[in-house]
Amino acid sequence: MLLTNKKNALPIKGGKAALFGVTSYTFFSGGTGSGDVNEAYTVSLCEGLENQGFTIDENLKNIYIPEIQKQKTAFRANPATKDSLVHAFVPEDFTIDDAKIKEYAKTNDVAFITLGRISGEFRDRRISNFNLSDNEKALLNSVSKAFKAAGKKTIVILNVGGVIETASWKDIPDAILLPWMGGQEGGNAVADVITGAVNPSGRLPMSFPIDYFDVPGSKNFPYDFEANGRSMFGTHDDNQNTENFDYTNYLEDIFVGYRYYNTFDKKTSFPFGYGLSYSEFEFSDVKVQTAGGDFQISLNVKNTGSCEGKTVVELYTKYPESNQSSPKYELKAFAKTNSLMPGESQPVVLTVNSADLAFFDAAQNQWTAPAGEYTFYIAKSAEDIVTEVKSQLLTPYENKVNNVMNPKEDLDVMKN
Repeated sequence: MLLTNKKNALPIKGGKAALFGVTSYTFFSGGTGSGDVNEAYTVSLCEGLENQGFTIDENLKNIYIPEIQKQKTAFRANPATKDSLVHAFVPEDFTIDDAKIKEYAKTNDVAFITLGRISGEFRDRRISNFNLSDNEKALLNSVSKAFKAAGKKTIVILNVGGVIETASWKDIPDAILLPWMGGQEGGNAVADVITGAVNPSGRLPMSFPIDYFDVPGSKNFPYDFEANGRSMFGTHDDNQNTENFDYTNYLEDIFVGYRYYNTFDKKTSFPFGYGLSYSEFEFSDVKVQTAGGDFQISLNVKNTGSCEGKTVVELYTKYPESNQSSPKYELKAFAKTNSLMPGESQPVVLTVNSADLAFFDAAQNQWTAPAGEYTFYIAKSAEDIVTEVKSQLLTPYENKVNNVMNPKEDLDVMKN
């Protein structure tokens, strides 16, 4: 998944590469515990690039690989961390002298910096896991500065399982590639995208917030459990009943992710549904047809770029005016095109029925889609609306359900 790509910094076909960051040499294939994958091996970025014909700087390899092995030996020798289910080995990044970085910039064609994060069963994330460490910030700034001064590119790889802070630094490197955790062949898959053997077409399944506390549910999560004398692995007094440690009230209600950010005008670093390509695409000739309670939204998608690629069409819907607290608009359908050659077009049809439009009316204990005018937005992300069409739902949709999940107490949930 391509997040930024200044002046078409990617793809890069090959050359001499300086790899910075411990995770460049030891990719995370999956998360911890049941969040992991049952891998026989894991291809690192270093190995993946070598397999694609890049020449990797041996001097840097000889700094990173022994340091990673040293950290791993200490980790395995520590009785407190020998349980691999709970304590996955995560090497710590370290700084490199600026003078050495300048030398690497002279002798290499491109720099790659991999930032890694791991989480999963028994390893919940914290604020420090969301933010970059001081060492990571220093490395990012020093490498980017040195390679830019030498007229060369710096590419950041995010080998992560969830969002991290990007707003403060995303404009520093020439490109940011987000492969998440790619399983045992992760390094080869990333190298395919870097070289252009694969044109990225993925889209973000969540928004990247600017700040940790921009997330509407952050105040309900025990991000500082250790500061409060708690351990995420230990037990505590059974007589205690502390909110957000022993129980949680999800006061954000339906305003989760993009539905919160859009509705309450909260800016994000990268929005839900966002993702770049090595090509460009044009959406045109958008129409809506209605048949009973079904809506068919059709359009034409054309590859206006210079290389073959795919794109995603996203369809969001705005409800008619009502007394119900609702998001500004919601994703109701999406579709990915075939792989289109430059200049090639494809018709795309997205279908939404009245049940898809329904929201839950807690007061009436039913799913409801009121009659009225609905707006259908064709978009490239939750914050990039291309065009809109409108149509009427003449007959309201109602589906009564059983009232079996009432809260035990009144909750002051978020409302629009």
